[in-house]
Amino acid sequence: MIELDEIRHAREVLRGVAIRTPLVRLEVDAPCEIHLKLETLQPVNSFKIRGAGNAVLQASDDELRDGVLTASAGNMAQGVAWAARARRVPATIVVPEHAPQTKVDAIGRLGGRVIRVPYDEWWETLMSGRFEGVDGLFVHPVDDDRVMAGNGTIGLELLEDLPDVDTVVVPYGGGGLLTGIASAVKALRPQTRVVAVEPETGAPVSATLAAGVETAVEYRPSWVDGSGSRALIPRVWEHASQLLDSAWAAPLPEIAAAIRLLAERARVVAEGAGALALAAALAGEAGEGKVVCIVSGGNIDLGVLSEILAGRVPA
Repeated sequence: MIELDEIRHAREVLRGVAIRTPLVRLEVDAPCEIHLKLETLQPVNSFKIRGAGNAVLQASDDELRDGVLTASAGNMAQGVAWAARARRVPATIVVPEHAPQTKVDAIGRLGGRVIRVPYDEWWETLMSGRFEGVDGLFVHPVDDDRVMAGNGTIGLELLEDLPDVDTVVVPYGGGGLLTGIASAVKALRPQTRVVAVEPETGAPVSATLAAGVETAVEYRPSWVDGSGSRALIPRVWEHASQLLDSAWAAPLPEIAAAIRLLAERARVVAEGAGALALAAALAGEAGEGKVVCIVSGGNIDLGVLSEILAGRVPA
């Protein structure tokens, strides 16, 4: 659990960097009252500016003497590149070969250097915090207390806007977003439930909760690139497992349907991971009452979005 004081400090660090995103009611026939936390409106179109900004802006000049390095499918990469540019240091981003071109192009616009590698090599970089031939401060997209504290500022905001929230639904990739948000929410309102949502193509949280022991799964890359993995990150899971109440593996057709609904009803463009929470709420996985869905990002390839808006589920 991330300390509340660290999350409150992160909010001060992030003033003028991350915006306070709105919480809006979604008028839809559902088992619960749905509110959307629109992190799609951040400067890099995802929540990652919060964690990356908090980590890089608090780093010392000595830590940043060789620049920064991260491993990311795209959104954290943009957050790190944005923050590195603010600190006037270079950023190198290791991305899996299936990373969407939309996100890779955005990294370049922010001045980041991209290295594409096979998924297994990318995962090794993520777990080891190293990439041969590249120096710099490694900013882990998940397993970093400053990153998770930055993510936790979302929890502070949503409780200020909806103090009697019953359930918060959070997409789960590595667990840093859930750990940050849930640390703030559980500290201030312990009775609020926290639900994790993963794509069915890589759902180790759901598998672990079902088995009662940490369980790896077969991971299949898909257009839901910002969430899902083959295994849990041990130290993050130590935090997350104490904070979440349940988890759900979302089928790809239901994620696509949630993206269409966000576009049609709220005029919000969400990527696959950004629609996971809404898919869960619509399916009844968040229960009843007042439910906040974290719409974590909107960096989706236009070709993928076009297919979804046409009523298809991308391959």
